[in-house]
Formats: sequence, structure tokens, C-alpha cells
Amino acid sequence: MDFTLLLTVAVLVTGVIWLLELVWWRPARRSRLTASVEAGTTEGADPAARERALKEPWPVDYARSFFPVLLVVLVLRSFVVEPFQIPSGSMRPTLEVGDFILVNKFAYGLRLPVLDTKVLDVGEPERGDVMVFRFPNDPSVDFIKRVIGLPGDHIRYEGKQLYVNGEPVPKSLLENGPLKAPDERLLQEQLGEAVHPIYNNPRDPGPQMREITVPPGHYFMMGDNRDHSNDSRYWGFVPEENIVGKAFAVWMHWDSGLPSFTSVRRIQ
Repeated sequence: MDFTLLLTVAVLVTGVIWLLELVWWRPARRSRLTASVEAGTTEGADPAARERALKEPWPVDYARSFFPVLLVVLVLRSFVVEPFQIPSGSMRPTLEVGDFILVNKFAYGLRLPVLDTKVLDVGEPERGDVMVFRFPNDPSVDFIKRVIGLPGDHIRYEGKQLYVNGEPVPKSLLENGPLKAPDERLLQEQLGEAVHPIYNNPRDPGPQMREITVPPGHYFMMGDNRDHSNDSRYWGFVPEENIVGKAFAVWMHWDSGLPSFTSVRRIQ
């Protein structure tokens, strides 16, 4: 279910009802009441009857109450910030399953809701950004990965080493994996100005990828959990029109039990 589409339809319906009330139905009720007063009917003479004659119908009352709230929510979600939940472990250790994140919809330009047409170019994704986008093979599904390759970049991934434009991306070992996942290695990687953790499993051969070139208007994406991420190594590039926004903060964690706000943090 497309929540943005439902929200847009709700804003349009309540807005049209309220507009019709302002320009057509309310003036019509007042005209009928004026005619009743001039004719000396019961409706025109009785204060209670006059109040009933001028009272808004219940659909108008609901539309007037909900339209401003729905409009504000639509504007915020479409142009400013939208919340998302992390459903998989592909971005561990940066993001855990159950993290609720905030996505900056303004960072890469303003897009019309539903149509997703860019109307204002504000900025472009940078190497190392954590970005939410619509999965190219199924645009109804939102993915979150890290931007690895920009248009024109040459990307290679061999022997668990990432190369960008022929240069190995610097990384260093932070610690071996915990007892529950002894094969995991926690490393620190520097991708452009972004310094962030990644996971590698030395026993898992993982995908190998010869050098490819990112085409114009597209981006190459990878998860920080390098051996357990369904990303551009498998299905290709993300077109610019599929971009949703830049993830910038975790505001809540909730995978079971009670939600936790102790993990509120910025995303590196």
C-alpha cells in the first residue's frame, strides 16, 4: 500500500470539500436563510432553526478539521523528512534490524509526491552517503544502502577489497567478531569523507566483481554488511529518479518488547 498516494488523495478530497464549502455550500445556506427571514417562515424566525440551517454537514466538519493536519504531514513527508524502519541486516553494523531512521527528502532535490518528478535541484548524492531509494527491480519496495559509486566512477570488488577509480578504499580492523558471530570481522572503512564501520566474513567468499563503470544518471550501492547484502553487485545500478533521500539519524530502535530511544544517533 502506497501511503504517500493515500495521503495525497486524502488531502485532495478534504481540500476540495472544504473549498466547495467556502465558495458554494456556505453561501447557498446563507442565501436560503436570508430568503426564509424575508419570507417570515419558522426557520427564519426561530434562532435554533437558523442555527441548524447554517450548521455545516458532518463531511464538511471533518474535512475542515483534517485538511490542515493532512496537508502539513504531506508537505513534511514529501519535502522535508520521512521516517523509515530498517527491515534487514544488510547495513549492519551502521544500522541494526529494528532501527527507525529519518530521511532528509530535501538533500537531493525537491520531488513531487506520487509522481516523484524533481522540481528543484538542491544537491547530488556523495560517495559514502547512506541513501534510501526505490528498488529498481520493484519500485514499490524501499531499499537503504551506502553510495559507493557516482556517475562515471570505476568500481571493482575483489578479495573483499573495494576499489574506486583504481584505488583501494582504505580500511582497518577494529575487532574480531563476537561469540555469537565469531566469523565476523568489524572493520573501519573510509569512503570519501565518510568514515564508517563494515562487516566482513573471511570464511565467506562472497561476490567478486570485475571493474565496471557507473553510467550517467546512476549510482552504485552496497550494504555495510558486505557479505550479507543484496545490492548493486547483484542487480546493477540505481537510476537517479529512484532516489528517495539521505538517511541522517536513528531516532528509535524497536525489534521486540518496548521501543528504545537510547540509541538515538546520527548516521555516519
